[in-house]
Amino acid sequence: MALNNFLDHIVHPDAQQYAEEHTSPENDTLHALNRWTHLNTPQPHMLSGHYQGKLLETISILLKPRRILEIGTYVGYSTACLGKGLAADGKIHCIEANEEYEEIIADTLKKAGLFDRTTVHIGLATEILPQLGNEKFDLVFIDADKINYLNYYQTIVPMMNANGILLIDNVLWNGKVLYEQRSGDKETETLKQLNDMIQNDPRVENILLTIRDGLMMCIKL
Repeated sequence: MALNNFLDHIVHPDAQQYAEEHTSPENDTLHALNRWTHLNTPQPHMLSGHYQGKLLETISILLKPRRILEIGTYVGYSTACLGKGLAADGKIHCIEANEEYEEIIADTLKKAGLFDRTTVHIGLATEILPQLGNEKFDLVFIDADKINYLNYYQTIVPMMNANGILLIDNVLWNGKVLYEQRSGDKETETLKQLNDMIQNDPRVENILLTIRDGLMMCIKL
């Protein structure tokens, strides 16, 4: 299968459309942000979007986390979804490397009613994570620079509470992890190593979901 057609064949397009049509719609805030992102940013595909966003929201509502960590916030769409189930006394830490998105993130959090319960860290996650001290997280979402996924995973698992959920985006990497044996592509090699590491890590139970570009879901034991 050609890699450029890979994502179109994970789920039949008609089945995907039907699934999205039978999924609760975006609220007004998320719908407006989705549209703004497609009109005003050069890489709107980085947005979690309606279908995946609704999964993040559902997991959060079921889990009712007190502490949420997000690495790779972009414009705050996924943050708003993750925050749906945040406990009344809960806190979100989100990390975004691109300072150009700081203002729109703040606007999204205000509209989502999460501004006062969120700390936005602008900078490199590799530098910010060690500064979070003794925080223990119940829900973590990683959607950032793939080259550091192994570092993020190894750093974050010890920072999670038992039965906490870790979600990692783009783990199929447009099919490259399946079809490229020795690509020389560092991002592909990193993701292949990560998937194998998780599969053999006794600290977690995991399932790789074939949603969009692959979403790895781990439960901390």
